[in-house]
Amino acid sequence: MFNKNNKIYLDYAATTPVDKEVLKEMLPYFSDKFGNASSVHSFGQEAIAAIDQAREKIAKLLNCDFSEIIFTGSATEANNLAIKGFVVAKDSYRNLLRLIGTGKKFHIISTNIEHESVLEPLKELEKLGHKITYLKVSKDGFVSVSDLEKNIKNNTLLVSVIYANNEIGTIQPVKEIGRLLEKINQKRQENGLGKVYFHTDAVQALQFLECRPDWLKADMMTFSGHKIYGPKGIGGLYVRNVQNVLNVVMKGKKIRIDNRTSTTSTSLQPIITGGGQEFGLRSGTENIANIVGLAKAVELTFKNREVRFKKAFNLRNKMLNNIIKYNGSVKVNGSLENRLPNNLNLRFPGVSNETLIVGLDQAGVAISAGSACSSRATIASHVLIALGLSQKEAKESIRITIGKDTTKEEIKKAAKIINKTIKIPNPKS
Repeated sequence: MFNKNNKIYLDYAATTPVDKEVLKEMLPYFSDKFGNASSVHSFGQEAIAAIDQAREKIAKLLNCDFSEIIFTGSATEANNLAIKGFVVAKDSYRNLLRLIGTGKKFHIISTNIEHESVLEPLKELEKLGHKITYLKVSKDGFVSVSDLEKNIKNNTLLVSVIYANNEIGTIQPVKEIGRLLEKINQKRQENGLGKVYFHTDAVQALQFLECRPDWLKADMMTFSGHKIYGPKGIGGLYVRNVQNVLNVVMKGKKIRIDNRTSTTSTSLQPIITGGGQEFGLRSGTENIANIVGLAKAVELTFKNREVRFKKAFNLRNKMLNNIIKYNGSVKVNGSLENRLPNNLNLRFPGVSNETLIVGLDQAGVAISAGSACSSRATIASHVLIALGLSQKEAKESIRITIGKDTTKEEIKKAAKIINKTIKIPNPKS
């Protein structure tokens, strides 16, 4: 049994510790630079300057415009804004679209392995009469681009596909989807049809993969702080051409852009209303420290990305090999190809994941059964069920995710503890 300070944490897809450099950047904004960004005096000016600098830093890294970055309270909120806020806005301003035969409701395409913060808003839209197509994935966990293309209709408004799955780590062909939609939209424009917009949840992808929206051809992209060694309680949404959209003339009245006053967007409808912060798209006093921390975390994420990718990949494979060496019956859920380098989702036939997780925690190793947002639920993972696993097989599966500070020694020790916990003896050396 490990003492408290010696525990091995292998649940980095759930959350990460705040990087020391990130914390250092945040600290002044808790006590010394505590102003409200909406205040006109110098304290408020200092606060809004910090927000502007953070927004500019992220915009440069993502190669987008300053006004295209919207700060939210979490990635869950960002996903809700991207889906509900977008559809509600388009529903309200349908007269701006030139769709043929749309009727009164829109069609949206997503997948059956999305995070709950995408699936739940889609369910709400379904209750309002909008039609949702949930693309199935292969047994290895991948969406078919051709399948997506076949499902696009005249009234299709939005496609939302997760970049890298939070449970099994599979990387979806979002680049190909973006380019496909670009071609389709060119033809739709010629035929008088409205654009099909593209949103991707890049929360797990940002740490390891190319996430510039122009490269992905994404109109909206969600990211998070606490998945990349930044603080909890802060997320972000990239929204293409927010500034241009906010400058449209609506009913003879030109909409004024101001980061500190309320505005109206025909691109997104705010789901949190009030003082009109974040270009009118997310009201509420800004969390300056978290915003600054998010920007620093994104900056650090873009440094030495290839080195961190290779390290995580090697450690992940070492872990898998060490487990397979002791237990040949273990199964990998999802393909190891086109997968996040730090992710392992394993099934131990005949062993309950609840029993395994509790046993490992008592032995000093922290892992999970899947998404932290639904880990307390008793139902099996919807992602694993989507791969074709039975309820029983899904409940025999665990997720191991490696962090930037994970060591070879921890991997070796954790593998031994896992095998001991499931009562498989180590081979003689």
